[in-house]
Amino acid sequence: MYCIETPDGVILNVKAQPRSSRAGVDGLIGDAVKVRVKCAPVDGKANKELVETLAEAFGLPKSAVVFKSGETSKTKRILLRGVTASALAARLGGNMVH
Repeated sequence: MYCIETPDGVILNVKAQPRSSRAGVDGLIGDAVKVRVKCAPVDGKANKELVETLAEAFGLPKSAVVFKSGETSKTKRILLRGVTASALAARLGGNMVH
């Protein structure tokens, strides 16, 4: 399962790919959503860009994208506040790469 719906929103399993040529949400890969970021994982820059990329992709303010675990790992669990599982699935159905 790539996401879990909670009263606060959806906890999303994310597989981050740093140092990519473009930033964006690629869609499902196994039990996670693949997200590309341009920054290297140095000094939190890749995590900051990951938050910005997810916020833009799902139409959320950056403050609604919260790390639950995995800040130093490629696999992360991120809470998207105010999002339902059905809305998330609908967004992932389209082309998410920017």
